Amino acid sequence: MPDGTSELNATTLTDHDLVVRAQKGSEKAYRELLGRYQRPVFSLIYRMVRDREQAEDLAQETFVRVFNNIDRYDPAYKFSSWIFKIATNLTIDWIRRKELPTVSIDGSRYATSSDEIEASTITVESGDENPEQLLVSRELGDQIEDAIGKLRPEYRQAIVLRHIDDRPYEEIAQIMALPLGTVKTYIHRGRKELQEMLAHTRV
Repeated sequence: MPDGTSELNATTLTDHDLVVRAQKGSEKAYRELLGRYQRPVFSLIYRMVRDREQAEDLAQETFVRVFNNIDRYDPAYKFSSWIFKIATNLTIDWIRRKELPTVSIDGSRYATSSDEIEASTITVESGDENPEQLLVSRELGDQIEDAIGKLRPEYRQAIVLRHIDDRPYEEIAQIMALPLGTVKTYIHRGRKELQEMLAHTRV
């Protein structure tokens, strides 16, 4: 039988259209979804674990779970939120089993290539809560990296999604499957803990 996307260019279809076709067994739709999200999913995971091989394994496991459970996808949510939720849940589970630092303003000091430096670099963009008070100077990269690594997994996940991946609170709530108020609390508490841990570095 012809592929369900053969009549249209898969790249012109929305995520929702591709998911519908994937649920019907379209391999072309699967491949297009993989192509769209392979790099973003890997980048998000790598920013949290800073280990390329481990990030690749977790990304691969993410897509296996996504496609094995594609029939359970709820179209009421963005597909990107659903796939990032699976990715971050897998990553948090792994972090809980293995203590490690995460990311820094200037990219992980453990990065060995320009791609790894870019993937592990924090971009702080928040006009509502004065993040510059938290992340004072680019010179504090290593201290911030270590401090984020000491946060409890839920706080770390929220901070990474908000300040590294620059995702809105509402989407973070979907990804973490938590009420919006809880997400804001996690981010607030995570910032407060970082402020306390980094207080000795202030000039």
